[in-house]
Amino acid sequence: MSISLAIDTSTSRTSVALLESTKVLWSAFHDGATDHGKALTELVKQGLTQENQISKVFVGMGPGPYTGLRVGVSFARAFALARGIDVVGVCSLDAIECHEAEYVVATDARRKEIYWARYKDGKRIEGPSVNLPGEVTSNFFIGEGAVKYGLSSNDGYPKLALFPALATVTEPMYLRRPDAVPTAERLS
Repeated sequence: MSISLAIDTSTSRTSVALLESTKVLWSAFHDGATDHGKALTELVKQGLTQENQISKVFVGMGPGPYTGLRVGVSFARAFALARGIDVVGVCSLDAIECHEAEYVVATDARRKEIYWARYKDGKRIEGPSVNLPGEVTSNFFIGEGAVKYGLSSNDGYPKLALFPALATVTEPMYLRRPDAVPTAERLS
């Protein structure tokens, strides 16, 4: 039996699951955009009481806000390194499930913006990108950012059971520069 740990911190929700292929054996989440660090360790600890023999780690690589995303990616890499197992990154937007022919997935990018990608028949055809909601046109929006900005009534978050079937992403998807800048750049 091969068990994977799946982690996503690309939205305001910290999500963790234990998967056998795409079957969810255990899952939990914590809502709170600034709680990723504490919530992630607690959720993984709870999951490991259910099953401790983890053979692979899947992690959502964004796009997402820098700090939250960094917490998930760093934790996943450290966990995998400590256990000598593989870590596989995926695009978090690709794991937001929708059964429409064409749609746009949107998550909250803060600063009144959304991270978004356009899909046709379940395949990403544009994005991911970051824009103001009014700059993105579509007949059907889905996702956390869509709800926040009144684009949709669906509250879709990444579905961790989809992670094993998604294309591999090797680096976190930071779509804009961090707010923090080195002192030398601020003073010049």
